[in-house]
Amino acid sequence: MNRQSHPLLSPAIGTHRELVSFHFGTSGSGEKIYIQSSLHADETPAMLTTVLLKRRLVELEQQGALNAEIVLVPVANPVGLGQHILGQFLGRFDLASGKNFNRHFLQFPKLIARAHEALGSDAGENVRIVRRLVAEALTAQKPLTEFESLQLAMLKLSFDADVVIDLHCSLEAAMHLYTSEAAWPQFEPFARYLGAQASLLATNSGGEAFDETHSLLWWQLQQHMPAGKPVPNGAIAVTVECRGQRDVSYEAAQQDADAIVDYLVWRKAIRLEAKPLPPLLTPATPLAGSEQFYAPVSGILIHRANIGDTIREGQPLFDIVDPLTDETTTLTSHTEGVLYMRRAIRFVTAGAPLGRVTGARPFRTGVLLGA
Repeated sequence: MNRQSHPLLSPAIGTHRELVSFHFGTSGSGEKIYIQSSLHADETPAMLTTVLLKRRLVELEQQGALNAEIVLVPVANPVGLGQHILGQFLGRFDLASGKNFNRHFLQFPKLIARAHEALGSDAGENVRIVRRLVAEALTAQKPLTEFESLQLAMLKLSFDADVVIDLHCSLEAAMHLYTSEAAWPQFEPFARYLGAQASLLATNSGGEAFDETHSLLWWQLQQHMPAGKPVPNGAIAVTVECRGQRDVSYEAAQQDADAIVDYLVWRKAIRLEAKPLPPLLTPATPLAGSEQFYAPVSGILIHRANIGDTIREGQPLFDIVDPLTDETTTLTSHTEGVLYMRRAIRFVTAGAPLGRVTGARPFRTGVLLGA
């Protein structure tokens, strides 16, 4: 194991933070696998998963069982990790700018034109050319803030990975994941090993999140390049939601770390005997078919369905009780699917997000991710 430190831009005199990465295996020995956790810094279940995963990777490396280069970043957001206000941990947004730590990652619009000139007929060589062009684009970046330097440091570590696994968690949630339609066949076994109760698919969810920054570039190149300049999927990426913020236990984290190892064995990145694939608990559904619920009024929130429940159309999901008028407002589902996440709040203001249910029929457009 090789531990590396990547200094971030200091926001003020007397302060300094770093992004720390752990490197296993040998560069160029096979696939490159990049795994990070807690990009929204208050996602502790994901962080504990990487702690246990790191211990396992140390053992596997000592046994000579690694067929790949694996880069692990257990604390992807040291900036947000230090954001505490009156005892509340706020890791989703950068308090200096108001920006979501997992939105608006650097995109590469000029690279497509350059690739059109540089690519040839060899698909494998085209992957190497694109990665070189991305490396040049990243090297040319001059971050102005600590936030920008953090995002850039992550991209420099991950841009040439074949597989990107971004571990998060929601507020209250079942195990679920997000990936693209093109990558789903390769991540379907991962969903099985994880025991995912929902798998949400979108090529471009509109938020310029970390995972799509990797996968979307290759999809865009495939749309623009002529047949004589083939472009394979140079990177597949997945966001895994390790249940909810309070689901911090050795048992759950070990289960998730084992699932990651099982998946890497299935990919032949680790030389062990692959475990039989468990059943897929629920079929993948379009992210655009996910129904999102918002409070139409303010009041006391009562949940009428549990996380992971299979929901029927017309089933009551939330009651909002006005403590002054005794009026109760009930929200029902318009779709059939799984209640895969909900907010942890129990008193809501009008317009507050409440939860989401998967759906098989796409009906939403535009930006599909929450704030």
